[in-house]
Amino acid sequence: MDAEFTELESTAMSAALDAAREGFRGANPLVGAAVLTADGQIVTGHHAGAGTAHAEVDVITTAHDLDIDLSTATLFVTLEPCSHRGRTGPCTEAIIAARIPSVVFASPDPNPRASGGGRILAEAGLQVRSGLHREDAQALNARWAQTMAELRPFVTAKIAQSLDGAVAAADGTSQWITSPESRAHAHEIRSRVDAILVGTGTALADDPRLNARDGDGSPLPNQPRPVVLGTSPLPAESFLALNPDTLRLPTHDIDAALERLYAEGVRHLLVEGGPRVLGAFFAAGAVDEVFCYQAPMLIGPGRSSVDGLGIDTLGEALRLIPDDTEVPAVSRLGPDFLLHFTTAPAPPDSRATALGRGQSTAQVRPWPIAPPAPVTRPAPQR
Repeated sequence: MDAEFTELESTAMSAALDAAREGFRGANPLVGAAVLTADGQIVTGHHAGAGTAHAEVDVITTAHDLDIDLSTATLFVTLEPCSHRGRTGPCTEAIIAARIPSVVFASPDPNPRASGGGRILAEAGLQVRSGLHREDAQALNARWAQTMAELRPFVTAKIAQSLDGAVAAADGTSQWITSPESRAHAHEIRSRVDAILVGTGTALADDPRLNARDGDGSPLPNQPRPVVLGTSPLPAESFLALNPDTLRLPTHDIDAALERLYAEGVRHLLVEGGPRVLGAFFAAGAVDEVFCYQAPMLIGPGRSSVDGLGIDTLGEALRLIPDDTEVPAVSRLGPDFLLHFTTAPAPPDSRATALGRGQSTAQVRPWPIAPPAPVTRPAPQR
């Protein structure tokens, strides 16, 4: 269905791509939409997250609010309109009901459950074209598409560190390196994900709750499922042991952990583990997004924020890509800086595993097993 497009149509799809970047990454792709009217007016919409209106419905609603005549308009979407019923209805039905005569989408949907919308719209009598800014649209969701192909959760890694890259001082103290503003943002991210994972070392040392709270400590409406990775037992009186929703993953194998999480219905995972756990996920090529909270603080000798990458030379370094979706790639949170990154998709044939996932250039190995730190202080609410 590739075709030639006008400059105005190219502008409309560019507007849809800009709108897509207003969403946030996770279990769903970033999707934007734009309506181009017969007189050249452009209005946009985007998908704001699981359970919210899809981009097509969002822009149709906006157009109706503005009394725009959709019967002579063209709808531009960065991803093929979905044809399945999930938390919301099929976008194909909404488009047909809105009497939009022409649709252009940038990229086909790689999700077999949602694909086929272009064909359905064409069979309903709409003019359907595709391919406009295809490469830009595919690059926007490259890591999400990789998780779809690998049947694993989308993985967001959280790092909270000093300016010299430490998560704790030499004596182990770490409360608090980052500011209340950073911690509030981190709890907002927690409320978006399906599950939040730490290793047994963090679970034993901090006795965390792994829930999502607002500034006064009240639970946010959406709560992640707590996950503990590792083989060490938890004290029976710990918060995570007492929580019946806690999922234990008694393994050091990241592939096996992701496979189990996917089977449990987890589609967006937040990794807040210690340096060894974070290093294991990075080394496995399984990190799709990074939120790094950088405090204006120098700690000196302490614990590095990421450990166990197995990198010996600069040429093997894992390079991250600044990500301007949702927030600028660099922004302020109180005295701290928030750094937002995505990671480049790995070559599909670079790693032979049960999940078929790509590997970074780092050596892949489980993180070293260290004796758990005893709980010797009041448990912080993390």
